[in-house]
Amino acid sequence: MKNNNYTYKTVFGLVFLLIYSCGIEKYIPKGEQLYTGAELELETVSDLKDIKEVKTELFNLIEPSPNATFLGMKPALFFHYKAQREKPGFFYKFLNKSFGEEPVYFSEVNTERVEELILNRLDNNGFFYSRSDSETTIDGKFASVNYSASLPEAYVLENYNLESDSLPIYKEIEKMLPETALVKGDRFDLDLLKAERARLNNGLKQRGYYNSQEDLLIFEADTNQYKNKKFDLFLRLKKDVPARASIPYTIDSITVYPNYSIEGDTLPLIKNNVTQVDSIDFVQNELYFKPELLKSYLLFNEGDLYDASISKQTSNRLSALGSYKYVNIQYTELDTTATDGDSGSLAANIYLAPLTKRSIRAELQAITKSNGFTGPGILLTHSNRNVFNGGETFSVSANFSYESQLSSGNNSSLSSIAGGISADLIIPRSIPFSPSRFKYAVPKTKISLGLDFLQRSQLFTLNSVNGSFGYTWKENQYVYHQLDPISINYSRLTNVTDEFQTILDDNPFLSLSFEQQFIAGLLYNFTYDEVSNINKEYPVYFATNFDLAGNMLNLVSGSSKTIFGSEYAQYAKVDADFRFYMRWQKERTLVSRIYAGWGLPYGNSQTLPFVKQFYSGGPYSVRAFNIRSLGPGNFNAQTENATTDYFDQSGNLKLEANVEYRFPLFSYLKGAFFIDAGNVWLTGNYSDIEDDQLTSSFSQNLFTDGKFEKDWLKEVAAGVGFGLRLDIQNFVIRLDLASPLRVPYLPENNRWNVPFFGNIDNNMTLNFAIGYPF
Repeated sequence: MKNNNYTYKTVFGLVFLLIYSCGIEKYIPKGEQLYTGAELELETVSDLKDIKEVKTELFNLIEPSPNATFLGMKPALFFHYKAQREKPGFFYKFLNKSFGEEPVYFSEVNTERVEELILNRLDNNGFFYSRSDSETTIDGKFASVNYSASLPEAYVLENYNLESDSLPIYKEIEKMLPETALVKGDRFDLDLLKAERARLNNGLKQRGYYNSQEDLLIFEADTNQYKNKKFDLFLRLKKDVPARASIPYTIDSITVYPNYSIEGDTLPLIKNNVTQVDSIDFVQNELYFKPELLKSYLLFNEGDLYDASISKQTSNRLSALGSYKYVNIQYTELDTTATDGDSGSLAANIYLAPLTKRSIRAELQAITKSNGFTGPGILLTHSNRNVFNGGETFSVSANFSYESQLSSGNNSSLSSIAGGISADLIIPRSIPFSPSRFKYAVPKTKISLGLDFLQRSQLFTLNSVNGSFGYTWKENQYVYHQLDPISINYSRLTNVTDEFQTILDDNPFLSLSFEQQFIAGLLYNFTYDEVSNINKEYPVYFATNFDLAGNMLNLVSGSSKTIFGSEYAQYAKVDADFRFYMRWQKERTLVSRIYAGWGLPYGNSQTLPFVKQFYSGGPYSVRAFNIRSLGPGNFNAQTENATTDYFDQSGNLKLEANVEYRFPLFSYLKGAFFIDAGNVWLTGNYSDIEDDQLTSSFSQNLFTDGKFEKDWLKEVAAGVGFGLRLDIQNFVIRLDLASPLRVPYLPENNRWNVPFFGNIDNNMTLNFAIGYPF
């Protein structure tokens, strides 16, 4: 009852604050009226199929925007007024900083300007000779405006033609006209005309017209041929267009400077410095980049027509090599005096300024992992760029860390020492494929080899060797691929303590997962990411991973389940992560996320390897629950007196959903409210395990309670919370305080909980992490 009283008081306090925020009239200065907004009415002579779109476009012209309302109240304005007092107090300062809005008064409204904007926009949309008016309503301390507009019948397109001329440029424009977005019957639309002109200009620049410009193209509308409101559209070049703008240009010569200095130390073009490959001159005093390899990144050749898009793609490809900090392609007109010729010529000069060849980087890290381990670490990396004079980068890294598990209940005493050394060779081309086959960006070949060790206190030591061979490439601005056709990992479990051996004996599912010492297969990742584009208001993110192991080894080993004396894993695993972002002013963002993953062991594997299993709970998952404290299903490790539930609560199926609202507080400090839901389950037939190795009630309950069945929704965990983020140039330190809303391992009729006020164990969880959760 006491917790319920707290809940009622909190709700009552919020409701009272909202109601109190209605009383803003007394804060409005004398002689001012608070602007409450505007309405817009349209009068048309005929039905318009897109009247809603026209009205929305016109309504967006109305300025200024009134103060925001919530349930008929203006809490944001109220917080601003309260913060302007002589002694506002921390509470109102905080609310004003986070949510407050300055008042919008009627004196700031210019109705005549809005009427002019509406008329201008109607003209641009073909509604010529429209009329606009406004009417102001003042009610005490408040004022509003009602705008109206009378729309005549709009002018529509009948014919779209190109004026004839003997210049070659007209022939190229004529070839592009069939792809126009202008269609007979369309209403006159100035924006469409601008877009058509931009399309034609871009097309000309891809057809050799180096000096083409949008403003050289002119549209003329003729209504004299029709009694009703129709018009013919004619396209032509401006009069007195410079000859250089109306002729195509051919690339006459290409010179590349692979070792250019941005300080202006250009290399003299003398014979001893020049290497020619396919008529392309490479100028370098000493060999820095092999010309025959560098040539393959160029998408244009001598004799090609100038193409602006190809030039940009070439620049992107050269920048993606990883060897250059500066890429600049400059064109010089060679025949600038000809005014009546059919074509011109260009000299292309490509200046490439190299990055520092060798570098050493040392990082002191504060590490927080998805499994809940947090602690200090050090990373040392030595990089050698352009090591074989073909843009290759060879790097060697060594790392060491000490970690302790936080926010994990019974496992809070776990700690680990980890370290390793790895070597990577990145080759900026796809062996054995030619770079010229890829237009946007050249795939990179990556060869990796690493040694790692992990010592878990009181449990075990895990040594592993891993290697991979694969490719990474960008298909376009948003799409990224990674394919590792060869991925090998061999791990060996040593120094197993009696405590951990007991865990393995009690849980055959876990024991089998550690027996899969050899993992060899194929990995593929697809990512579509619009989030980095800050101009997108509603960006999306989608990533999926495919992991297929053991097939090739099965062909090699035949009926044997081992290779080189070690048992190897066979499984297929896939996961998908979808996120949708809604961005507002003042760095406010609403992020929603859905995640699903499923792994299927087969062949000589009865379970997924431990490192490939899914888990739920923790700072990157359902934050109201500790790491690995959820699942599988409604399994309750606490009632089983599990020695270390960290290893018991995983599965081969995972479903999660999250919603988070992010907002600024002070300077680099951000805030967030969130709700998370999800769990893990077991799928498949474990009859072989059940027959041979299920000897304890613990194991039996694990498989019974953890199976994914039709009532899986009843086993979904949920939690809510709020957090603080210290965000300094994309380096984020995050604190999240969360509380369970639904607890799946409790009795079915007792799974709902009042967040922060309920009386269940572990009613609040504090998560410390680095980086945003998603």
